[in-house]
Amino acid sequence: MLVLLTSRSALADATLFIGGTTTPSTRTTKGFAFGLGVTIVGVEFEYASTGEDIASGAPHVRTGTGNVYVQTPIDVASMRFYVTTGAGVFRETLGLHQETSLALNTGGGVKISLAGPLKARVDYRVLRLRGAPLYSTLHRVYAGFNVSF
Repeated sequence: MLVLLTSRSALADATLFIGGTTTPSTRTTKGFAFGLGVTIVGVEFEYASTGEDIASGAPHVRTGTGNVYVQTPIDVASMRFYVTTGAGVFRETLGLHQETSLALNTGGGVKISLAGPLKARVDYRVLRLRGAPLYSTLHRVYAGFNVSF
């Protein structure tokens, strides 16, 4: 009963981001995320698209994942840290090559309070691609704007 009386109501947030995937060469990644959480834990859907680099043999990769996260219950110096893990699907294309299969991810980051519900978000993920991708492990870093509602 005490937990129910003192817990915050569920909060939603949305993030638009841009960054880079560094495997096998650095390419631009763009995407969005939408999450729903209660104080410490939450769930999030994320879509990301990484451009191809034909010269280095780096494929175009699109991912759609569902994630769970655990975050600090309060802001620490206007920052809220989190760790996340999840699964979903990916599609990789390069020339005539195409692969669609399971994607697993693990990572973490920080949401930095800017003004009111607006935050900056910085995130690092390691993606493990199943099936027969050209590169089975991808590293991705991004920054974006996050708004809570």
